[in-house]
Amino acid sequence: MHTQEEVANRMKLVIRESGERLGDQIERAYTFWRRLRGLVGRRSLSSGSGLHIQPCKSVHMFFMTCDLDVLHLDKAGVIVGMEHRLQPGRIGAVFEGTRSVVELPAGTLAAAKVELGQTAILEP
Repeated sequence: MHTQEEVANRMKLVIRESGERLGDQIERAYTFWRRLRGLVGRRSLSSGSGLHIQPCKSVHMFFMTCDLDVLHLDKAGVIVGMEHRLQPGRIGAVFEGTRSVVELPAGTLAAAKVELGQTAILEP
């Protein structure tokens, strides 16, 4: 069961140019403690779920148990980098201009045919 605060903390993630919805259960990680915890301890990430981490320039996969796709966004939400199927134990890439990242289930970006330069919109 989710609390009202947890439900209110979730957003939708849509690609403006294609209208493709990448998730409707995107959680916010905007505080130091929430960013520090990230997705550590989760065994998997279900389709439509994810985590928007802000501010953030890159991610690590220490203590993770599943692969993730990572979307790197600039301050306007433009996609400046993507990582497909980042594996546990790895350190993610750093892309110039990254101000926030969205962690998504592995395979999400390829399935939606997401491209660099598109704009990701996070909405309530």
